[in-house]
Amino acid sequence: MTLIHTPIIRTLTWPSEAGCARFAAATAAALAEIDASLNACIELQGNLGAGKTTFARHLLRALGVQGLIKSPTYALMETYAVGPAQIAHFDFYRFSDPREGLDAGLRDAFAAPGLKISEWPDKAAGFLPAADLVIDSDTMTNDERRVTLAARTPRGASLLQAAIDRAALEPAA
Repeated sequence: MTLIHTPIIRTLTWPSEAGCARFAAATAAALAEIDASLNACIELQGNLGAGKTTFARHLLRALGVQGLIKSPTYALMETYAVGPAQIAHFDFYRFSDPREGLDAGLRDAFAAPGLKISEWPDKAAGFLPAADLVIDSDTMTNDERRVTLAARTPRGASLLQAAIDRAALEPAA
């Protein structure tokens, strides 16, 4: 997939976790609409407590994942199957060197088809494929988040526009 020279960027405000859940559900529907095998890479960025794992859980639930959805902080990767689609949720928070991903054998996981959701992608920089969509959340209050969405590929642009349309969210002022 080729990179868009100028990323498409939108900024939204999620006034509460319900706003996060709503956008995650819209993103899940957009993913399924664009590609039934859910082939996409989504990076989740932001400080501790900014809502990366919360968004991932809402997205996974909206995609149809049943049962416990664990944070991959200690396991590094949690995998899920939804119909024929494969989903891998990564958390690179504990990485001190991006080469740890290669040592852990993650190149194969990223080469496989399906959805890849990566938290703390900056800690694995240089080894991850190009993200289709980057979601960067920033804490404004206990519940409110300012979220910057950046589409980095044509697939990401389609995903972002479809998710925004579905969520009927307006850009933050």
